[in-house]
This record gives sequence, structure tokens and C-alpha cells, in this order.
Amino acid sequence: MQKILVIQTAFIGDVVLATALVEKLHEHYPAASIDFLLRKGNEGLLANHPYLNEVLIWNKQEDKYKNLLQMLQRIRNKHYDVVINVQRFAATGFLTVLSGAKHTVGFDKNPWSFLFSKKVKHVISTADNVLHEVERNQELIRHLTDARPAKPRLYPSAADREKIATLQHEPYICIAPASVWFTKQFPKEKWIELLDVLPAVHKVYLLGAPSDKDLCETIRTGTSNKNVENLAGKLNLLQSTALQEGAEMNYVNDSAPMHFASSVNAPVTAVYCSTVPSFGFGPLSECSSIVQTEEPLACKPCGLHGHKACPLGHFKCAHTIRAQQLLEVLDQKIVAGK
Repeated sequence: MQKILVIQTAFIGDVVLATALVEKLHEHYPAASIDFLLRKGNEGLLANHPYLNEVLIWNKQEDKYKNLLQMLQRIRNKHYDVVINVQRFAATGFLTVLSGAKHTVGFDKNPWSFLFSKKVKHVISTADNVLHEVERNQELIRHLTDARPAKPRLYPSAADREKIATLQHEPYICIAPASVWFTKQFPKEKWIELLDVLPAVHKVYLLGAPSDKDLCETIRTGTSNKNVENLAGKLNLLQSTALQEGAEMNYVNDSAPMHFASSVNAPVTAVYCSTVPSFGFGPLSECSSIVQTEEPLACKPCGLHGHKACPLGHFKCAHTIRAQQLLEVLDQKIVAGK
């Protein structure tokens, strides 16, 4: 097996988790040339990845189907031995089936799976049978490797680490307060409550995309903690990941920054509002904690991906989480580290 393509054109966090496949494939086929296909905008995650030969970028936002056909021709010209499709949607199934690869594999929920060389049952994680996404994805290559999943991994470069070096002269905490989904985002006033009680000994960096700058600034100006800096939009994805790696703690939502922390085994506390860890997308760091409401709520969880607003209007799954719950995790880590 000389040439392998992994396809994951979903969101940032999904790409991070799919890097576990790259780690595993390289472990078993160190001489193989591995490529990765993702959507335009996510390519920065895999810059300078030591185990990838090439990152293929599909522009889904402009001329989607024209670019899809151009990508198909590019894939066919590569003459892959194996194409591994992590996606369950028709477009990537189309690329997989017509790739010309000798062996194609993907989940049975993909509409084109009946033409794959091998299709794997897509098992939904439940509270009674918790299956992490990396375990589910591993089933795609189990027949090529083994049953044990690798951990996802990102590789900030020396330049990325140099960029954030001046931010690391004192103990610090990172907070990534934003999420694409309203009901997965811990409210800004709750982040402010946490900042108000954090020990003054820690510098605090607020992380996020350029679109999160205003939210982070509202949080920074709303807290009495004067040791907070807004870095939203100032660091790229790998620079943010490198900064998280050296943090005393990373506070995140159930969102991509949680997976960034996992990818470098950074300490992380994930705040779960409307979703639950049993969906299978929880943190994988050795030092990781889950914080969620202590109140029994019949409405939680209300959906796999979250909503633009609380369906019942009260958002109790977020508002009943206490700042002290998050602070206790940090205290426990500090005590354990002494």
C-alpha cells in the first residue's frame, strides 16, 4: 500500500479528530504517502504535518460542484491505492467511488457506500454504549491496522511556537469562550463570573477567531480581573494550539478548541451546556475534566449539534453551572501538580 487518501471535509473539530487516522496509518505504513482532503478554510490545521504528503483543499463555498469535479480529476490523477472516507455525505461518496482507488472504505450511511469496497456500520454513541469519534473512525481502518485507535495530533511549527513565546513568561490560563452554536456556548456573563474568581497569579488569554473578537472584548471589559488579554483573531489555529499546550488550564466549550487541546495533550476543562459527553466527542487529554449542570434537566441534551437558541427559552443547562465548579478543577490540578 503506497498511496492513501483520507477524506474529511466537515468542520474544524472533525478534521482534528480525523488526524488520529493519519497517526495510525503512519504507524502501520511508515513508507506510505498519505494525503488528506478537507474543506477550504481548514488547511491551516495541517500545515507542516510530518506524516502528510499533501493536503488537498476543496472549496465548497464557491462553485461547489465545479470545484468538486476538478477535485475528482485531481484525485484520479493521483492513483491512490486506498481512499478512506470519514464523511457520510453524497459529495465525498462520489469522490470516493470514482477515485479509481483499488480499495475504498467509508461508513454505511454514505449514500454511495453500496459501491465502496468496504463499508463500515456507523454506530451512534449513547449513554449506555459510549463510543468516542476516534474509536468510531478507527473502525474504518481496523482491517488495515488494528482495533486500537491513535490519538489526534496537530503539529505547531517552530515559527508558531516562536510567535507565542513572549506570552509564556508567567503561568497562564486560556479560555476559548465562543461556539458556532448558541446552546453549546457558555454565556459571556458566566465566563465573567469565572474570571472574577480566578487567582490573580494567572495571566488569562481569551482565544478565538476574528469573528469572536467582540465577544472576547465584552468579557475582558466586563470582568474585575485586570490580568486578562484578548487574543481573538491574533493567532492562527496552530499558534492557538501551541499556546494551549503550555497553559495551566484551558477552559473551552464543547467545540473545536477542546480538540485542539486534546491534539497536544494539554490540560482542558470542557463546559457542556446543551450537549453531553456521551455523544462521543469529549476531550482526550490525560488531564481533562467535564463540567456541566448539577441539576437534573429532562430537556438535556436537546440535540447533537446544539441550537441557535434554547428550545424552551430558559437555557438552564448553562445558567445553572456555577463558576465554582470550573474553579475547583483548576484547584485540583494545582494541588495534584505539587
